[in-house]
Amino acid sequence: MNNNNLKTIFLTQEYSAQILEIFNDAILNSTALYDYNPWTMDTMKTWFEMKSQHNFPVIGIVDEDNRLLGFGSYGSFRIRPAYKYTVENSLYVHKDFRGNGLGKILLEEIIKNAIAQNYHCIVGVIDSSNTTSISLHKSFGFHFSGRIEQSGYKFNRWLDVDFYQLILKTPEHPVEGNQ
Repeated sequence: MNNNNLKTIFLTQEYSAQILEIFNDAILNSTALYDYNPWTMDTMKTWFEMKSQHNFPVIGIVDEDNRLLGFGSYGSFRIRPAYKYTVENSLYVHKDFRGNGLGKILLEEIIKNAIAQNYHCIVGVIDSSNTTSISLHKSFGFHFSGRIEQSGYKFNRWLDVDFYQLILKTPEHPVEGNQ
């Protein structure tokens, strides 16, 4: 794969079908998402509305044919106001393009955008068996901050989830309250 022909872009609902394909592969064939049932276009519409409402970017990598190879985003970690400087990231690479460094490009863009939006902490919630994602996050300075054992059940087995976090130097002047 020639990464010189790839573009990193902010995705809109125009990419819903391609995102849906990647999400549903992860749901049906991995423990990257602790969902059982494939998502629908209605789910995607709601997902994009939530991202837009909270100004959370959806970042994609596309090739010269505008095919989505992978995407990443972040969202609220918890809904209480004091968590306003913490986000939970996620990234997914199309099954046909894994192992080409796309996850690295996406995570770099996620971090860059989180800094630009003055977040302070990015949390990766990763299935404990997903050594590829764990290694990727560690390569960017994320550190292990805890495990919840047997927190999920999928594919007829209990799943452990690990938490990795990256502390950013932003914001320069944090404030309490809802602003």
